[in-house]
Amino acid sequence: MSGQDAPALEASIAGIGFWTRGLPDWESARAFVTAGALPADAPARPSPQLLAPNERRRAPETVAVALDVALAACAAAGRDPALLPSVFASTHGDLAITDYMCATLVDAPRSISPTKFHNSVHNAAAGYWTIGAGAQAPATAISAYDASFAQGLLEALVQIATGTEAVLLVAYDSTATGPLGRTSPSSGLLGGALLLVRDAVPGAPRLSLRLGNADAAALSDGPAAGPLGQLAAGNAMTPMLPVFEALALRAAKVSLAAGAGRVMDLEFDHG
Repeated sequence: MSGQDAPALEASIAGIGFWTRGLPDWESARAFVTAGALPADAPARPSPQLLAPNERRRAPETVAVALDVALAACAAAGRDPALLPSVFASTHGDLAITDYMCATLVDAPRSISPTKFHNSVHNAAAGYWTIGAGAQAPATAISAYDASFAQGLLEALVQIATGTEAVLLVAYDSTATGPLGRTSPSSGLLGGALLLVRDAVPGAPRLSLRLGNADAAALSDGPAAGPLGQLAAGNAMTPMLPVFEALALRAAKVSLAAGAGRVMDLEFDHG
């Protein structure tokens, strides 16, 4: 059975979270897409209320943005974070900490910071989330280069198709530094979250997904085509932005590169 012939994967989007510099929440992101308005005095850094104040200040930006958008999506849906399975998608993890680790191992390996060491793993944000939320449901961390968001969405929808009632999808990336900034470029800070549920939710958009074979380079609109993509240009997670722009504009369709000659076609029913 080809991807085009397979049944679509479906879910309702019960809650949305969003953060990038200049747009600290989904409401401001939606207003920016539809009217070009930027809020005044937007914070320079996310402040996830799930963490205690001291932990909030010490948390890496990747953790802070992931937890901020995750909690916002749960709050928008009126869901208890402790009960939700989650999928965390990041192209690179925290490359600033990875650069620190590499440089320190070369120059002074005995001075490695234990805190930065445990923040260097790719599932650090998922770990902070499960501890802060008290969540004992499964948490998955995914990296698939520029298809990381698409593969995270696919994983979340497969979990729903195989019996899970609701899944929290969180995607994020931050700035790359040092030599990694040249080999794996990323700039700024960007995070987005979707709380996906199996059943229809009054007033919530319904999403369906099909995979197909195509040349990803032939997609008509890249992630930088819309206003969010232009504002967050350079961040490794910009491939997710067409989905958030489609939700803001109540668009019917969008396509994402899904890696290895695969394209993900998404259709929205906004009710």
